[in-house]
Amino acid sequence: MLERLLDSVILIDHFNNISQATRFIASLDPNRTAISVISYAEVLVGLDGESARWAKALINHYEILNIDPPVAEKAAELRRQYGWKLPDAFQAALALHRHIKLSTRNTKDFDPEKHSFVEVPYEL
Repeated sequence: MLERLLDSVILIDHFNNISQATRFIASLDPNRTAISVISYAEVLVGLDGESARWAKALINHYEILNIDPPVAEKAAELRRQYGWKLPDAFQAALALHRHIKLSTRNTKDFDPEKHSFVEVPYEL
């Protein structure tokens, strides 16, 4: 059973050698953690060659969540309601649809006081 969806900012922090991100990722059970196809793409945008192969090896330990019509509809609703950029709305919609936490550092869009599905595992 999944517990959380890792936002790309957490993975990018890890690949940028942010120790808090690395510790957090190391503490997770890969069988209870997922990433979205959005995060998959966002992480790979900044990497190539050996770095991309290393990133894919880590990412593929997690379940990759795709976007289907119900998630797309929820994302559209969230974008209208909160004015989030579409990738953020998709992340939130995936977490809400799956009844899991969204692990992110993006408190600008995802205030954990306002959104109970948000988990902020560390701050910089």
